[in-house]
Amino acid sequence: MLHKSAWNKHNRQMLIAGPCSAESPQQFTDTLKGILPARPDLIRAGIWKPRTKPGQFEGVGASALVWTQELAQQAGVPLLVEVASAEHVEQVLEAGIRHVWIGARTTVNPFMVQEIASALEGSDMAVLVKNPVSPDLELWSGAVERFQKAGVEKLGAVHRGFTGFGRTLYRNHPSWEIPIELRRRFSDMLILCDPSHIAGDRLLVAEVAQMALDLEFDGLMVEAHVNPDAALSDSRQQLTPRALLELLARLVHRNLQSSDGVVNARLEQLRERIDGVDARLISLLQERMALVDDIGSVKEKFDITILQHERWTEILRTRQEWGAQLNPDFVRQLLFLIHQESIDRQAERFRHARESEFTD
Repeated sequence: MLHKSAWNKHNRQMLIAGPCSAESPQQFTDTLKGILPARPDLIRAGIWKPRTKPGQFEGVGASALVWTQELAQQAGVPLLVEVASAEHVEQVLEAGIRHVWIGARTTVNPFMVQEIASALEGSDMAVLVKNPVSPDLELWSGAVERFQKAGVEKLGAVHRGFTGFGRTLYRNHPSWEIPIELRRRFSDMLILCDPSHIAGDRLLVAEVAQMALDLEFDGLMVEAHVNPDAALSDSRQQLTPRALLELLARLVHRNLQSSDGVVNARLEQLRERIDGVDARLISLLQERMALVDDIGSVKEKFDITILQHERWTEILRTRQEWGAQLNPDFVRQLLFLIHQESIDRQAERFRHARESEFTD
């Protein structure tokens, strides 16, 4: 896999921009003219659009490959399109397009990913893999690995958020911890953020884009349309070309580290203190789990259930009171993780006890 620096020639974050769907030559031309001043590295265009329900606009289809490629070539910017099958790959290669992305609804299906990866073997195609719709790191990582094994050298990932339950601020939950872990696993791979699909609302795209840059993403993939309100798909989240330029001008590009030695020394001191606190936290967690093992031993010996709901309710209430200065969601998640580990350890003890009874 090529290093992420191979994706663009500029010493800056990468930019991919363009309409959700290439609806007509005129719409695509007008959008291109508007976004070219932003100097995009790639122009995105949806040719086939997987939709939730039948009867919705599903893209112009293969006939759009010819004119989108011609117009992108005239603009001097490579075209990027989504593929979801081996047939799509064949049609894209025939049209001379060399950049594709794998959509979230495709990444979720290893059979489809493998079909596309096999179709790409031996080609010089560059591939961007969007995360699956579900917050499943292994599915995303597995899709990347399938393209690696197929010999795709120019490979990257795009974070577009995850489908959640209930009403949230964004269309798709960012769950930033998942792309951060993907970065740890594939440290040299290009990883972009799609703030349009995370936000779902053009008014929220800027804040998501800024967060992505603050988390050291390598660039952005932003949907732009000459007339978003009239767009045939994802009208609420697309920016006008002018709004895209304004967004890019407002983004703050922070440094990885300070050039001030005093600032770096202060940060190092604080990190050393954090290391000390973390060491104590780990030690306390080990002490707590040792107590959990002792409790499990008593429960197993005297046939007491692993879970007592009243005790768990009390833990939730008191610990959240103790942590009143912290984010309540954080405290709750932490307690759930600790409680689940406690249950797992006691359940394992019970299982071993049963096995011993059968073997004695």
